[in-house]
Amino acid sequence: MFDGKNILITGGTGSFGKKYTEIILSKYRPNKIIIFSRDELKQYEMAQKFDQKCMRYFIGDVRDAKRLEEAMQDVHFVIHAAALKHVPVAEYNPMECIKTNINGAQNVINAAIKNSVEKVIALSTDKASAPINLYGATKLASDKLFVAANNIVGKRKTRFAVVRYGNVIGSRGSVVPFFRKLIEEGVKELPITDINMTRFLITLEDGVNFVLKNFERMHGGEIFIPKIPSMKMTDLAKALAPNLPHRIIGIRPGEKMHEVMITANDSVIEFEDHYVITPTIQFNHRADFTINALGQKGKNIGIGLEYDSFSNKDWLTNEQFLNMVERS
Repeated sequence: MFDGKNILITGGTGSFGKKYTEIILSKYRPNKIIIFSRDELKQYEMAQKFDQKCMRYFIGDVRDAKRLEEAMQDVHFVIHAAALKHVPVAEYNPMECIKTNINGAQNVINAAIKNSVEKVIALSTDKASAPINLYGATKLASDKLFVAANNIVGKRKTRFAVVRYGNVIGSRGSVVPFFRKLIEEGVKELPITDINMTRFLITLEDGVNFVLKNFERMHGGEIFIPKIPSMKMTDLAKALAPNLPHRIIGIRPGEKMHEVMITANDSVIEFEDHYVITPTIQFNHRADFTINALGQKGKNIGIGLEYDSFSNKDWLTNEQFLNMVERS
């Protein structure tokens, strides 16, 4: 699907962008991979590892609509990964978060439509489901923009979808590298927010492969959610450091006890290894979301399903978790 194609990823110097580039280069022969981001140092460092002829590095910010339009010329596929993601930083700098996560999302949409990009997938987060902090609220708004964008494409072939998943093991800012750093520094105890806290966990590679597969599955307008395992944070800490005691520090403002990726009010279709939240609006292109573009059939379960990390039926053992960490 990606052979001979031009692919652009916003925020491409992040953990996802680097793993995505690695996987695409190993599996396909793209014409161009365009890394669109605002940090010249990160681009320089990434270019030392990925210097293939197909690689292009564009300095730009998703807040800059004109630069996005220039970068998307002749692009077939876009992954929108750029975002301000730090919950406390977003609370302290709300308008900056809004400018990037909401206004930037609309700029990506407009640029994609103007350039007749074939398919766009935006990366979301569990925090967009029933949000309780500003970051989650901006990502919910972004998700809604990308879903609704399918209704303003007119006769163009451009289609938009969203992928939402939980904590990525090994990504910057996640708990695993944070705990590992503390362990290496010789701490006497690990900080735990609450003994009951749970989280969904996925490896970076699995997250990238899920996104790639959904380019093939999508009609346009779906929010794709993988079926992934959960783990208690206390068990995670014990797996990484069996002999270290825990210090309960309390839940942070804007933080949930358990992650939620689907609320009971979402209309859902269940497939073998993933769920799809269907659009709340009608599109000009009327698609049967129970059968995806690959011909895979799902079960329409409607509303009522709440998919959260606490009631999840799939739980990681310590051994399974450590195997995931090793693969990350």
